[in-house]
Amino acid sequence: MSWLDRVRNRIPFIAKRETPDNLWIKCPGCSQMVFTREYLENLSVCPSCGHHGRIGPQARFDQIFEAGYSLLPAPKVAEDPLKFRDSKKYPDRIKAARAATGEYDALVTARGNIEGQRAIVGVQDFAFMGGSMGLGVGAAFVAGVEAAISARAPYIIFTAAGGARMQEGILSLMQMPKTTVAISMLHDAGLPYIVVLTDPTTGGVTASYAMLGDIQIAEPGALIGFAGQRVIESTIREKLPEGFQRAEYLLEHGMLDMVTPRAELKETLSRVVGYLMAGKVAA
Repeated sequence: MSWLDRVRNRIPFIAKRETPDNLWIKCPGCSQMVFTREYLENLSVCPSCGHHGRIGPQARFDQIFEAGYSLLPAPKVAEDPLKFRDSKKYPDRIKAARAATGEYDALVTARGNIEGQRAIVGVQDFAFMGGSMGLGVGAAFVAGVEAAISARAPYIIFTAAGGARMQEGILSLMQMPKTTVAISMLHDAGLPYIVVLTDPTTGGVTASYAMLGDIQIAEPGALIGFAGQRVIESTIREKLPEGFQRAEYLLEHGMLDMVTPRAELKETLSRVVGYLMAGKVAA
């Protein structure tokens, strides 16, 4: 037995300490490793570079609502109207998305108070099939508008989507005029419609309700557009400007009213709602 082996055998055995797999998060923006706890306490915003991470409805509601908000029931719709199948059956994809997110569909709506201001808020979850717009999203949007009209409150929506849901074909595209008509109903009732665009908001969602707000707000760095940058460049055969389709670029070119950091959204929404609802008496 060598000297090294004898020394090794005399050293008391110390069990290897297990480190939780979720102790750190790698920031997609700057690639820095951030403590998960620090990241969550900072509203899922990187403390180093300010990158705004994607969050789901539950986290969003907790951030902007006062305690005591309530979820609106999810409308029931036909789940596989076209009997669509690619590499998987469409119902199987829906089941997997529901199991992963705990949500019925990609748009979740709740009622509550934002610093004393009543509001109905819808949040799209990109984790649910890319936040894609289908029958369920369209029905939830209309239900949110109807709840806002009934409560004499504004409707606020946080968008995050890759566009229309291809598994529902033309039925998904029909949600574009459907949601547009719902917004007209809200305006006829004299109530404001506020849009907060988050990363990413693209496709048919951008071409419909995401760009029809009375006030257009976006989170910093959010990707916002209809077609992808490579598709546009190959179509027009020109190089697009730096930062094209990002929130700051759109603000500079007049497509947004403001770009607001997540930490300031609650106060901003409360102030905007207060301005727009001034003088409106609940029915």
